[in-house]
Amino acid sequence: MGEFIRGQGLQKADLRNEGVPAVHYGQIHSLYGVYTTETKSFTDPGIASRLRHAKPGDLLIATTSEDDVDVAKATAWLGGSEVVLSGDAYIYRHELDPRYMAYFFQSRSFHDQKRRFISGTKVRRISGAAMARIFVPVPPPDVQREIVKILDQFTQLATELEAELEAELRARQQQFDRYRDLMITDTGVPERVTVPLRDLAGDGYFGDGDWVESKDQDASGTIRLTQLADVGEGVFRNRSDRWMREDQAAKLRCTLLEPGDILIARMPAPLGRACQVPHDLGAAATVVDVAILRTRREDVWPRYIMHALNSSEIRMQILRFQTSGTRQRISRSNLGEVLVPLPDVHLQRRISVTLDRLDAAARDLSIGLREELAARRKQYDYYRDNLLTFPEAAS
Repeated sequence: MGEFIRGQGLQKADLRNEGVPAVHYGQIHSLYGVYTTETKSFTDPGIASRLRHAKPGDLLIATTSEDDVDVAKATAWLGGSEVVLSGDAYIYRHELDPRYMAYFFQSRSFHDQKRRFISGTKVRRISGAAMARIFVPVPPPDVQREIVKILDQFTQLATELEAELEAELRARQQQFDRYRDLMITDTGVPERVTVPLRDLAGDGYFGDGDWVESKDQDASGTIRLTQLADVGEGVFRNRSDRWMREDQAAKLRCTLLEPGDILIARMPAPLGRACQVPHDLGAAATVVDVAILRTRREDVWPRYIMHALNSSEIRMQILRFQTSGTRQRISRSNLGEVLVPLPDVHLQRRISVTLDRLDAAARDLSIGLREELAARRKQYDYYRDNLLTFPEAAS
């Protein structure tokens, strides 16, 4: 039904704000949908003269990715002029409705067929010769156009619904953030007492995690090495899958975490987010970019401190202390200077209980909305795949 033409030579450094329309393969992954009439970038005519050009109606296909799902992601070029394409991408010049073909490249049939042709380890890729072996259903042109019309309507509805659900998620999070900020900054106590973060530990511990290099890690170890990705805003994410042996941790004199310890991110994003170590985590240590606060003071309720650290007031303090440059962070000494409001411990507990209830309600709603989003996307995929499935004609 057509031919695959390999893109060539266009680098990110060649992209401009004006000139000849140009598409880099990475932009197909991040900036373009099923089809487009405009490019996000351009290049100089001299550079464009040395490159291969896609014509209106051609598909632009990114043929490399870090995962199999996005290998051969395609967008149909429907602009009024030719466009140049980078390497790691192919032009597909064909005889079918371009929007129909772009939708087919999203379908389960296409993904099931392409899977056996994907190669590579860290970077996954597919060749034009391999894509040429994939079978595509070819209904009459009027049927192709009708399928496109229906899928366009589904896409618009799905996009609008996703936007509404995402807006609802943001609104619920903003509502919780507002109540948290009010409860931390306005406790109703006439004389507001603030304490430097380093003083909250008492005879506990306030310091950094440990410097653990790759050679010090061992997948067969029993001590989990938590990292920045584990530190969510008020929640331990449990994303790390790095481990150490007990003897190695002892050799490095690692500080082992205790349930209830507060972990504070010293790097973005966002800088200063805090969570508590869960009781079921088991033996664990953490890396140097995560600070640890373990309080032993009887007038400090740790859960309250965690909520306070995630509030806007303290976040602003942390941002004022951050270093400038490409790797923004806050030092342990500066983090220790951050002032935390410290009302009576009984009030700290009441604030914590209230915020935990509000947070649980917000998270339950968020889970429900995300499940709704997933269900709508699955529904859209189901109808698209069925619209693009036909009984094969007898030869």
